[in-house]
Amino acid sequence: MNSAQFAHVEAVIGQMIRFDRPADAVLSAYFREHNKLGSGDRHLIAETAFAVLRRLESLRALVAPQKPSARRLALVALVRLRGANLRELTAITNETERTWLGEIKGRTLPDTLEVAAELPTWVIERLAETDPQAVLALGRGLMEPAPLDLRVNTLKMKRDEALLILNREGFIAEATPYSPWGIRLQGKPALNRHRLFTEGVVEVQDEGSQLLGLLTGARRGEMVVDFCAGAGGKTLLLGAQMHSSGRLYAFDVSEKRLANFKPRLARSGLSNVHPQLIAHENDTRIKRLAGKVDRVLVDAPCSGLGTLRRNPDLKYRQSPESVAELNTKQASILAAAARLVKTGGRLVYATCSLLPQENESIVEAFLAAHPDFAIVPANEVLAEQKVGLDTGAMLQLKPHLHNTDGFFATVLVKQPDTN
Repeated sequence: MNSAQFAHVEAVIGQMIRFDRPADAVLSAYFREHNKLGSGDRHLIAETAFAVLRRLESLRALVAPQKPSARRLALVALVRLRGANLRELTAITNETERTWLGEIKGRTLPDTLEVAAELPTWVIERLAETDPQAVLALGRGLMEPAPLDLRVNTLKMKRDEALLILNREGFIAEATPYSPWGIRLQGKPALNRHRLFTEGVVEVQDEGSQLLGLLTGARRGEMVVDFCAGAGGKTLLLGAQMHSSGRLYAFDVSEKRLANFKPRLARSGLSNVHPQLIAHENDTRIKRLAGKVDRVLVDAPCSGLGTLRRNPDLKYRQSPESVAELNTKQASILAAAARLVKTGGRLVYATCSLLPQENESIVEAFLAAHPDFAIVPANEVLAEQKVGLDTGAMLQLKPHLHNTDGFFATVLVKQPDTN
């Protein structure tokens, strides 16, 4: 790494470790400001900066008792994570720094679970895992790079045909083990100009997210609601399950997210989707549908800790306080969504979190307050669709076990009034 490249790495890390905005947003903004950087430089800067975020617990421990500045973190990452020789760092360090790095190179890491699992104390304390080895396995899984998963739009092409095209064109692609629509690509090839993408045949979507569609089980002619549609990936999946029939509402509070959804919707060829901007979960647009909807998917706003393979900064941008705020919002959204479900209808509550406080606890409190709803075991729903995945009555996906993002989901059904 030359001095110019290192200066960029140091600057990017310095902005990222403020943790005042998403790391990928920091990187995008930095590359826009420095638009003359080549693809090789961008790759080196991004990889080094994200390596620091993934291993921040270890790097801070190695730097201590000195302040973990962006420069020190970057230098230690080069020596300990990249295996750089001190002679290679002559152009970007002074003699004092090289002496210090020589000591760091042989320093033993503290024997703590936080360092070994690369997870802050507050996260470890709130996980359902009580066995340190289970926490360690999870933490290590969250440090691995996430695969690139695609979902095939079955309105336009079968998965086998898409696989054939991709492999014939030099991609290394295989069917995902659980989702019947999923394709997993090796590496991170650029797809945004490939005809399968531009023509709406494939969408980028983690396999775990695809399984939420199976649990929702949308069918032809039904009325379905994606209550927190976001960027619309699951909306498009539900629309394909419905064969573009019936009526599918995509609600979200963000005008920007819904605007970003429009080109994806246009590519998909779906004609049954109705995006709706709402002010909050009790918006009048929602109340009009009370008791009328066959299936409601609530992919609730959450800490996102199940996505740490992609977003390692979240374990520092979130906190116990922010999770407590999210819990209030999650409970309110689930209660509002439940009002839409007709008798016999299905309600799916999901998050991309690993914390029981955002998952089981929310569902348990909801059921205590809504005795007219009951759990339908997720493993039974998946078995009916010939998916060989059994994590129990509630779906619990973990990166180190399933090679997906961390996901949680519960299927609920509204029972007839017995009074």
